[in-house]
Amino acid sequence: MYGSLTIVEGTIDTSQDDPVLLAEFEDKIARGEKIEPKDWMPAEYRKQLIRMIEQHAHSEIIGALPEGTWITRAPGFRRKIALMAKVQDEVGHAQLLYSAAETLGKPREDMIADLISGKSKYSNVFNYPAFTWADTAVIAWLIDASAIINQVTNSKGSYAPYCRALERICMEESFHLKYGYDNVVTLATGTAQQREMVQAALNRWWRPIMHFFGPPDKMSQHTEKLVRWKIKMATNDEMRQQFFNQYVPKIWELGLTIPDTELKKDPLTGEWAFGDPDWAEFKRVINGDGPCNAERLAVRRTAEERGKWVREALQKPSHKYVTPLS
Repeated sequence: MYGSLTIVEGTIDTSQDDPVLLAEFEDKIARGEKIEPKDWMPAEYRKQLIRMIEQHAHSEIIGALPEGTWITRAPGFRRKIALMAKVQDEVGHAQLLYSAAETLGKPREDMIADLISGKSKYSNVFNYPAFTWADTAVIAWLIDASAIINQVTNSKGSYAPYCRALERICMEESFHLKYGYDNVVTLATGTAQQREMVQAALNRWWRPIMHFFGPPDKMSQHTEKLVRWKIKMATNDEMRQQFFNQYVPKIWELGLTIPDTELKKDPLTGEWAFGDPDWAEFKRVINGDGPCNAERLAVRRTAEERGKWVREALQKPSHKYVTPLS
């Protein structure tokens, strides 16, 4: 039992939600007040927060893997050091988010176990391979740009520990974004071979980037409640439109072509229209059938097994050694 949460055979029991407390809770949310871990909250609110923060944490730690494979192959010492720092930051973000999720009553060990077993999801975008150095540049610029849009928006949400974690994360992500943009600009303004390489990377990653924000609002089963309780401060479609507004012009400025002939902005509504990004592929990948799903989880499973002795050693009582008097 964690506050208003009772775990019953792996599910969350919502029968304890008091209608009076629920009304007070929703009034508090409507006033823009934050919810702290010790405050009363509906079981469904807690359940959705655990799901969302846990998936975010998993995405950070898995998201370090496509770029991490390029640390030893980065072109030059300066870029190698910058990439190492970025990967280290991403893993640190995961730790912040696991800590935030733990305040809701789910132990970190259970979250990691659910990740490795495939029970918990993470962003589908990290299940694609990074074939070239240009892939890492596109990831660091446009996927981190997508993440910043999502995280800055949700940092104004209702659950205080998550908001505090997001504020810290967003500051570091802003440096990642500049690092990625610098890499893309270098390639896009470089030799013909470099321009071809970055264009090919953009072609590969454009559809996964469209998937990053999640399915269209009409397909999302959680959106309405998440927005009402200010767990999410904008819908998937709203954040995708914000990404188009900010980054499509920047991509075109570099002379790069976006692989979507239907992408255009309605001058009257200001809304971007785009081609079908294949939501069937999104579902397949998010459910485990992507190019690198098995590989990514295998890496995490190996890391968990190799680190077991460290965790066990830390759990043992410490011993004080006294130097005998001579």
